[in-house]
Amino acid sequence: MLWEVIHILYTIALFILAGLFEIGGGYLIWLWLREGKPYYWGIGGGLGLALYGVIATFQSFPSFGRVYAAYGGVFIILSVLWGWGVDRKTPDLYDWLGASICLIGVSIMLFAPRN
Repeated sequence: MLWEVIHILYTIALFILAGLFEIGGGYLIWLWLREGKPYYWGIGGGLGLALYGVIATFQSFPSFGRVYAAYGGVFIILSVLWGWGVDRKTPDLYDWLGASICLIGVSIMLFAPRN
């Protein structure tokens, strides 16, 4: 039981860390190309995106497709939170509803009992 809880927390932590690097990296590139920030913001963004790819490989699930499909749902949730916290765009009811549906889908994909 304790191992299962630790595994779930480890999985969640890796998804969040990977998401922060992907969203943060993309955001830095956005600021560089769209808002005229210095080129090294773009380089930092590229490094963040590369680290996101590395971090995602630390997941213990054997299926690349399942991990990345589940990560897509986590990415949606983190993107809503990023928009709220960084861009100051308050999510509406439909943002929260969509993110909740994604969270349910991710949980089913990753933690459903399988043979």
